[in-house]
Amino acid sequence: MKKLLMSSIMALLVSAVVLSGCSKGNGTNSSKESTNTPSTKTSETAAPESAFELGTTPVQFTFYGNYDWYTMPPWGNDLATAWIKENKKVNITPVQSGGDAATKYNMMIASNELPDVMWMERGPDVEKLREAGMLVSFDEYLDKYPNLKKWLGEDGINMLRSEDGKLYQFPNWYTGQPNGNAGYVINKKIYTELGSPALETTDDLYNYLKLVKEKYKNVVPFEVGLAAQGDGLDVLFSAFGEDYSVRYLGMRAVPKDDTLTSLFTDPVFRESMQYSNKLFREKLMTQDAMNQTADQVKEKVLNGRVAVFAGASPTKYADPGNAILKKDDPEAGYFMIWPIHKAGLDKNKIWPGTYNQLGWNVSVITKAAKDPEAIFAFLDWLTGPEGQSVSMWGPPGLYWDGFDTEGSPNFTEKYSSDNEGRDKLMAAITDFQWAGNTVFVDKSKAKFEMSLPEDKRSWATEQQTTITWKTQSDATQFVNLDPLPESEEGIIWKQLDDLFKEVRAKALLAKSEADVISILDKAEADAQSMGYSKLQSFMTDKWQNNLKKMNGN
Repeated sequence: MKKLLMSSIMALLVSAVVLSGCSKGNGTNSSKESTNTPSTKTSETAAPESAFELGTTPVQFTFYGNYDWYTMPPWGNDLATAWIKENKKVNITPVQSGGDAATKYNMMIASNELPDVMWMERGPDVEKLREAGMLVSFDEYLDKYPNLKKWLGEDGINMLRSEDGKLYQFPNWYTGQPNGNAGYVINKKIYTELGSPALETTDDLYNYLKLVKEKYKNVVPFEVGLAAQGDGLDVLFSAFGEDYSVRYLGMRAVPKDDTLTSLFTDPVFRESMQYSNKLFREKLMTQDAMNQTADQVKEKVLNGRVAVFAGASPTKYADPGNAILKKDDPEAGYFMIWPIHKAGLDKNKIWPGTYNQLGWNVSVITKAAKDPEAIFAFLDWLTGPEGQSVSMWGPPGLYWDGFDTEGSPNFTEKYSSDNEGRDKLMAAITDFQWAGNTVFVDKSKAKFEMSLPEDKRSWATEQQTTITWKTQSDATQFVNLDPLPESEEGIIWKQLDDLFKEVRAKALLAKSEADVISILDKAEADAQSMGYSKLQSFMTDKWQNNLKKMNGN
């Protein structure tokens, strides 16, 4: 899943006209940096004299990405990191996972031979290092280096604090505003040829898909992407409940009052599964939803062989697909619609996707580091305006040059004229984006896009600003609920996770809507026998603790 997430982020960032939405999607206050005159100097607030100044003393450290799929490219072999190496005197040596991050992680802990920086998921793995006394606290650096505190804010910092009250994690792609791309993409040509019918309610969607099936024999009426991982099924779930977060599916639980309750008995989940099952049984949904590959989905979308495409980030394929289809036929392409809702529900309380203020993953500095403050100074610079501009668009003077009076980068003429060179550079530096500042990047790109004539603006920008960013809900309160894997609750969680995946597949493939309910009834009984209620109690406590942190307690 994380590999898919990174691929999605890369796809968004590599496109010259797609705004970053990841991060994945992040928590900041939305105030802008400012500078009096455009220059290549950062617009960050001046740090105290005692702070470490990048560029005066060389900084050398090792870096490890705790993912099977992640291989850090050589530092200094591209224009951006070469500029950082020369101008900021920062040199980074990669430590690779070798494709088996779990084994590598455990071996490093067992041998007490840690890299200086570890880039990883929030949660149990970070806490394991902290409990072993292997991490450096950042608290003494926060006032000396102002960017993280300014852009993430006190609330976000408090949410990242460990049980001992200290901060050990530097977030990546944190945000203080909605982002994300979840929703419904519509094939424009097919929609127009069918008379542009209403597509607002679940009834509208069902009737439209039947029309597509009748008229277009080689088109998938409803494409749900990688259903085995949720994707389009998660989006459909949101249609049946006001203010229902798709995050509930990942938690395997639904909040009621102040307690997390069973997902299997939840009426919204049950109705969504019956609806999904109906679409599948009537062959209105892709019939290989549970076992198709990402490449198969991509091929269908790029060639216009889907009528409706729902997913966590359908823009990943619909953006290039739109360009390909319009090249052959100006009347073809894709567009996004306001999220589908069950009749009678408020369409403005339907949320097909989520974001959270803390973003994607984090960097931690281990006690193996000889100069942890210098490393923190680098990460803090990296998350600020100059660092973000360099790590997104390369060194100053090429595709951007200095900042305007509102603190946004001044994009050069080359940014628009050299699409191929710019995209190649952005692709080369994606794997070095460890301290992504979503608000700065998104606002910078949006401001530039909106300065262009309407026909020159990107397709993805239009969909994000008019649809997706307005329809993603804040799920920050539900972060970090997972138990440690080796704990009793962690063992229950693994069993429950496996059960959920199996049950959702069975429910989708069931012979009738009544069978869907029988499958979910049995799942509830099986889950309770595993210790579901004990796990829910544990996760409820973690959730309530999050709420206290967010309220400043």
